[in-house]
Amino acid sequence: MAYLAPSEFVTKMVDAGESKIFMSTRDTVIRAYMAGAILALAAAFAVTINVNTGVTIVGAALFPVGFCMLYLFGFDLLTGVFVLAPLALIDKRPGVTLGGVLRNWGLVFIGNFAGAFTVAVMMSIVFTFGFSSPPDKVGQVIGTIGESRTVGYAAHGAAGMLTLFIRGMLCNWMVSAGVVGAMISTTVSGKVIAMWMPIMLFFYMTFEHSIVNMFLFPSGLMLGGHFTILDYLIWNEIPTVVGNLVGGLAFTGLTLYTTHVKTAPKRPQRLAA
Repeated sequence: MAYLAPSEFVTKMVDAGESKIFMSTRDTVIRAYMAGAILALAAAFAVTINVNTGVTIVGAALFPVGFCMLYLFGFDLLTGVFVLAPLALIDKRPGVTLGGVLRNWGLVFIGNFAGAFTVAVMMSIVFTFGFSSPPDKVGQVIGTIGESRTVGYAAHGAAGMLTLFIRGMLCNWMVSAGVVGAMISTTVSGKVIAMWMPIMLFFYMTFEHSIVNMFLFPSGLMLGGHFTILDYLIWNEIPTVVGNLVGGLAFTGLTLYTTHVKTAPKRPQRLAA
């Protein structure tokens, strides 16, 4: 599968971060829009599988098809640029600034949300026959997901907020590992295998992914979920975004960069007496 050594693929991570910071506004938004749309469709696909089979591991095992598609097409998720863009700043690449990193994050957030929301509207139409009928069984489940993962956290107060944040951290630890997986190999099969494993883990464990939630929660509101836009923002999206940032950057980006690019000097050998 043409595996690259860690020092090679981590350098590719820094190069990718630099490239994304200098990308045009048009291309950044288009790529983010398509990434959000494809991941949203994959989420709808996985929920449909879970509802129809009653076996959640099947949906989790197949959900990564969307993630693999969008990265093979060269599209961008916020959870990915959370990890890649700061590395170019830390590596002191010429012309890379904090403002450039924040600009990239902002544009990708907008594009991801627009893409995910587009699919949320389209799938809500499918689940309700153009809003002319009550939601079908898949639509009902999506409405329930939105409710349990907003007001469900709120019911636990500060402990619920902490749990939400930690689940966001754990999510992007795995999702960013999938982003790195796309760089580990130079073959399509190698990339897919490396991306598939951590994405399946995050989805089955129901960790909180900000872009997947950009589909699930607007859909839930349209499909009769008993929560509000404010519930969604305060008790899911905002803490999830922060958790995704901290988890991906701390556990994937900085650890790989520190040990494979800024490697510490080797310990001196002790001579035998």
